[in-house]
Amino acid sequence: MKVIHKPHEGDYVPYTIQYLDLLPNDGLVLQHMFDILPILKALILPLSNEQLTRRCTPGEWTIKEILVHMSDDERILVNRALRVARNDLTPLLGFDPDLYAAHSGANERSIEDILEEVAAVRRATIALLNSFDEEALERASVMRDHRVTVRAFVYHIAGHFLLHINSIRDNYLQA
Repeated sequence: MKVIHKPHEGDYVPYTIQYLDLLPNDGLVLQHMFDILPILKALILPLSNEQLTRRCTPGEWTIKEILVHMSDDERILVNRALRVARNDLTPLLGFDPDLYAAHSGANERSIEDILEEVAAVRRATIALLNSFDEEALERASVMRDHRVTVRAFVYHIAGHFLLHINSIRDNYLQA
């Protein structure tokens, strides 16, 4: 897989540093995105449906809702990366993840179905990102009044996924 180095300061929205910092600085972000899939599956499949649909605290998402959110967010971010890579200058808009989660129907789905969706989205993401050349990776747009490169979206996607895996481990599996 292609080597994609981390974005430089000034090439991402500042709050996304929390995602970028979760990844090594080895340029193997696409390989890391692929390698996390069996780890996620091993973490999630042993859990009961009760564990998968329990909220760690009132108002928080369930594990199933988090997993569907991870796919929703990845789809949205990879769409942004595609648009910028193809030099589409249309403004990048935000989205309300709580609204998406509330209407996802995640808790009524089987965990196998959700994990297959997560894996399918991830495989499609990796295939697209692997196709971008250096020029496409350096193209930029503006989001939240900050310059954002395609390279930054790549790391945002990978780091966001890791953040939620860590959250599941820390907040749902420690009890």
